[in-house]
Amino acid sequence: MTNDVTVLFVPGLRQGQPKHWQTLLQHRLPNAVCVPRMAVDDRARLSCDAWIEALNQSIAAITNDVVLVAHGFGCVIVAHWARRYLRPIRGALLATPTDIAEPLPFPYPDLATLEQNGWLPLPRYALPFPSIVAASTNDPLGRFDRVAELAAHWGSDIVVVGALGHLNPASGFGEWPQAEDLLERVG
Repeated sequence: MTNDVTVLFVPGLRQGQPKHWQTLLQHRLPNAVCVPRMAVDDRARLSCDAWIEALNQSIAAITNDVVLVAHGFGCVIVAHWARRYLRPIRGALLATPTDIAEPLPFPYPDLATLEQNGWLPLPRYALPFPSIVAASTNDPLGRFDRVAELAAHWGSDIVVVGALGHLNPASGFGEWPQAEDLLERVG
């Protein structure tokens, strides 16, 4: 990434994990920032509108070109944001998007809670910027066929990263070297 680009990380709903690939990559990159996380006990944590507004404020504070790097629920936040706001984005890396239209395992919210908080329906329209969806073939939070369908709706290139689970510490991932290569492709 060049100095005229800011990489904005868009986390999922869970609290930050110091050994998560997003956190590790953010600390290695110059001009990298993260959308502020909401506290676990904060009611806004489940509000899709609150997350969209946090993303919008984070983008508005950046004067450089922006490349988004989202994971899990963060991918859904980016898709919802893209429908409402017109700030040009250079590109987005959307890693293992969570399929929120299917029931999720505990401790994730159930479908009724997601609907009440504005997450559903799941955005299914072309994003107005180039994007890559990095899809795992065995993600417990998004079956590969459904994630591939989302990528097609979003107009995203899909990169099959293999059987990497949800690409998080629970799946055995801290560092994810492929992220930097994919980031260069979109930025």
